[in-house]
Amino acid sequence: MPRCAVVLAAALLAAFLVDVAGPRPSTAQAQARDVAGSRDHPGIGRFRGSVITGYAAKDFDAARFQAAAFADGKPTDARRLEGRITRIAYRTGPGPSILEVARNFETQLAKAGFETVVACDADPCGSIPFAEAVDTLPIPQMWVDGFDYRYFAGRKTDGGRETWASVLVSRNNDDITAQLVVAELGAVTNKMVDAAAMAKGLGESGHIALYGIYFDTDKAVLKPESRPTLDEIAKLLAVQPQLAVVIVGHTDSQGGWDYNMDLSRRRAEAIATELAGRYAIARPRLRTAGVGFLAPVGPNATEAGRALNRRVELVAP
Repeated sequence: MPRCAVVLAAALLAAFLVDVAGPRPSTAQAQARDVAGSRDHPGIGRFRGSVITGYAAKDFDAARFQAAAFADGKPTDARRLEGRITRIAYRTGPGPSILEVARNFETQLAKAGFETVVACDADPCGSIPFAEAVDTLPIPQMWVDGFDYRYFAGRKTDGGRETWASVLVSRNNDDITAQLVVAELGAVTNKMVDAAAMAKGLGESGHIALYGIYFDTDKAVLKPESRPTLDEIAKLLAVQPQLAVVIVGHTDSQGGWDYNMDLSRRRAEAIATELAGRYAIARPRLRTAGVGFLAPVGPNATEAGRALNRRVELVAP
């Protein structure tokens, strides 16, 4: 569920917040650099002087977009969009206005080919109910004042592929907060590979790419959604007790050489550790390697290509 920090204008409440709790801390002052693993969206960028306070990119997810202002406190055109979803939250120190930051984003999105679907300030949008319905990263990554914000949503079609983008700009104390959400619409890719398909791939080509093993950005801890694919790997190794495999981690080209080589190796190690621990696969049957972005199967210049490159492969030695 989205979280919306609503700053009430009533003087009594404002006094209570200052006297009892103190003002909310300025993340921009405490955070001097972008959160680990984050990056600007290609072709859009950020407002000058901003830092990234929150980042989430999923190969397949859903995001809520508002395509029109609210009427009588209710949505009039709410969209649930599925596909490649990227959420980036920014914070800019005191100086610029909400409108200045918002206009810069809107101008950049127009240059990138997005046509305006809706653009409105707090009251015309629908005030607090509208802000609460916007899909935002949680506090403290993104703060939203329900009385003071600007929202933009745009759409473009390129080569038959539809992409939406939204920008919500608000304020926390004197800092300006902004969140960009980009939804590249598309159906979920079938990433399930069963034990039979793994055996076939190893037998015919000596390797098989797996896309059903998941990690959070910048981490080498297996997510629960990886369980079905891990079950199938274990099944393959149980059916063929003489089979040994090399588990190879792959990344896209975002980030540095050393970073990607280390991350891909640690992810491969995490898989081997899980197979040995939970499934009792003999550890000598599981060798690991990380090759970073050295063996791409798609162009790293496009998001679709990078998604193909982020994978794990089983290799028959």
